[in-house]
Amino acid sequence: MALPGSLRRQPANRGLVSRCSHHHIVVFLLTFFSYSLLHASRKTFSNVKVSISSQWTPSCLNITSPELRPYELWNSSHLFPNADAATLFLGTLDTVFLFSYAVGLFVSGIVGDRLNLRWVLSFGMCSSALVVFFFGTLTEWLHFYNKWFYCCLWVVNGLLQSTGWPCVVAVMGNWFGKAGRGFVFGLWSACASVGNILGAFLASCVLKYGYEYAFLVTASVQFAGGVVVFFGLLTSPKEVGLPELGADDDGGVEEDANRPLMGDDEADDDDRNYSIQATDTDYQPKAIGFFQACCLPGVVLYSLAYACLKLVNYSFFFWLPFYLSDNFGWKEAEADQLSIWYDVGGIIGGTIQGLISDVLQKRAPVLAISLLFAVGSLFGYSRSPDSKLINAVIMAITGFFIGGPSNMISSAISADLGRQDLVKGSSEALATVTGIVDGTGSIGAAVGQ
Repeated sequence: MALPGSLRRQPANRGLVSRCSHHHIVVFLLTFFSYSLLHASRKTFSNVKVSISSQWTPSCLNITSPELRPYELWNSSHLFPNADAATLFLGTLDTVFLFSYAVGLFVSGIVGDRLNLRWVLSFGMCSSALVVFFFGTLTEWLHFYNKWFYCCLWVVNGLLQSTGWPCVVAVMGNWFGKAGRGFVFGLWSACASVGNILGAFLASCVLKYGYEYAFLVTASVQFAGGVVVFFGLLTSPKEVGLPELGADDDGGVEEDANRPLMGDDEADDDDRNYSIQATDTDYQPKAIGFFQACCLPGVVLYSLAYACLKLVNYSFFFWLPFYLSDNFGWKEAEADQLSIWYDVGGIIGGTIQGLISDVLQKRAPVLAISLLFAVGSLFGYSRSPDSKLINAVIMAITGFFIGGPSNMISSAISADLGRQDLVKGSSEALATVTGIVDGTGSIGAAVGQ
């Protein structure tokens, strides 16, 4: 006998805790910190822009170079005649990175649905760490400065970093159903903000020794994280003998736990949902095509919305420390530490708004209301006075209303879109859908630069 959707939903929510094992916790932490490390190395570049600009332009106060050096060697690092030209090139590097990152996301999602997610993620982390080391550390140690070389390295870094998000979202989607997804993914999607905080902390700690050591530390930690992921991450419950999502005997409960919020609550109870990375020997579903994923309900609309949102979010991400240092005259290390409050607001916003969307069983109204408040908070922050306390408070509020919706779209909503009833026969879809949503968002962010 079919039960109303509201009645079937109750045991699914209670099942969130009962079905959670230590494997779920390990997967949560490994995926969380793997993407945090990717974002930490990404954040390092924005945290040391003032030092890089100083190194690339004539300055007798350049603390990243020894005091006693021949004049010719001193001027060999001067790529630009003034700080404005150096700043423009730094913005160009951001744009180059984001465009290559966007293209890579479209490809990485498809690759992630066809290869082992653990291999793809580990390869991306380790190889990206090497590129970051070459870009920020090795070139400075060798005193090799070349604009085209920097651009090529940053294109490669964007492509390699794009392997992270589709893979970690797909792995989380394999382990966690819809029961409490808004809260779980809202809390988990704080990994990007935690990575920003970690990157800012590491950079500020070693910046006094030279910006090259900020790149060295974050690249080393990221490479070590990639090794841990390769040997420790479980991409599917079936790897340890646990039932896949939707493969339990209690089919009705688990089916409702997998159904996305935008689905029909009164759908036929005989319909069954399958895990995203199913590995049954009897039947191996084909991975969904790129254009098929684009045609899924809601994918294009949420992708366009995320493009607008990520444009604003990444403007803060790339330029907030530089803005604080340049506009208010604060020290670079102090600006790095103060910028953390934007990410703190994003962590709180994503968690609370995800929990509210679970309670309401709707995500779009929560997003719409948050973005309306974001307009006001942006207006207020643009007029923030020269006060670190007031600036930090308004910054955290802005992060709450911008970072929160950004985290929801890129994680919980992407998981909802990739688990629709329309892809039951071809369930290898979540990494592809996530790549489309995040890739479109990255194009918007690149345009913003």
